[in-house]
Amino acid sequence: MNNIPTPDRRTPPPNWLRVPRAAGITIVWVVLVLLTVWAVAALFVDCRITALRIPVTLVYVLGVITIFVKHRRSRWSAVAYLLGFCSVLAWWLSLKPSNNGNWQPDVDRTAWAEIDGDRVTIHNLRDCDYRTETDYADCWSDRTLYLSQIRAADLFLTNWGIPFVSHPILSFQFGDKEHIAFSIEARYKVGQAYSTVLGCFRQYALIFVAADERDVIRLRTNYRKGEEVSMYRLQANPEVARDMFLTYVAYLNRLKDHPEWYNEITRNCTTTIERQLAEKINNPQPWNYQFLLNGTLDELLYDRGRLVTGGLPFPELKQCEHINAAARAADRSPDFSALIRAGRVGF
Repeated sequence: MNNIPTPDRRTPPPNWLRVPRAAGITIVWVVLVLLTVWAVAALFVDCRITALRIPVTLVYVLGVITIFVKHRRSRWSAVAYLLGFCSVLAWWLSLKPSNNGNWQPDVDRTAWAEIDGDRVTIHNLRDCDYRTETDYADCWSDRTLYLSQIRAADLFLTNWGIPFVSHPILSFQFGDKEHIAFSIEARYKVGQAYSTVLGCFRQYALIFVAADERDVIRLRTNYRKGEEVSMYRLQANPEVARDMFLTYVAYLNRLKDHPEWYNEITRNCTTTIERQLAEKINNPQPWNYQFLLNGTLDELLYDRGRLVTGGLPFPELKQCEHINAAARAADRSPDFSALIRAGRVGF
């Protein structure tokens, strides 16, 4: 009788642990499902050999289905899903961006700068002669500026009708008239167009466009349809504005030799350089979701005292700083930058 094995009677967890345990298991499986979905999407979107894109994705999906049918929600199946995700992630991270490519003409060249004491020469500065949004010429030139002449920094915020998404452009004033703007964008190859979904994968390179305002601002106010642009003077003295300018220059020089991927979340028009700029500003404040969902970025900066307001409530300031009508009236004028600032708060 002593040799008869006894049944395995594991003590069930106490009642008070059952709910959190079930919740924890549910969360783990939800995370695994999301990771698996991402892995499938990454294989399909970012596989560089077009002929293998569907076969490789199908093999992965069939593997997932097979594991699910045979093992259901066992610990081994969870481990298998996690290993599959890690394998795809390792491959995905190995994909390297390049500055060589069949780029669209407006992003065909990358800007870079030479600094010699007070003098800065920006190469491949963009100042296209636009006839329409997609018809332009004479885009590229070099321009020499002097750091001691930086007077101020201005924020342009472009919105195209989506409440929580906008595009910020930072512009720096040199002397009385000259303005140089920086726009952080996805770099498209010929035939590509922007997609929020594709922006989460490795489809676009990152580019810092250095441009004259008659290019990068007038393109949005005068040639693109449905884009509304507001302009604000930042609360930044010349020393802070100079440090912010040099932050942009350092990043665009880095991209010249070390290209990066654009990413909708981690490397977009706001999050790419937000932390570096915050380090240059007195009284830095914590990260806020509005840097990611940046449609109300101007309101956040207003609340944090980063904008010159003239004492106006934010809705009135935003209305006053809307520049589309003035930009269309100024159009090709060599005084474009001065004309869009005339009569506005802080200028």
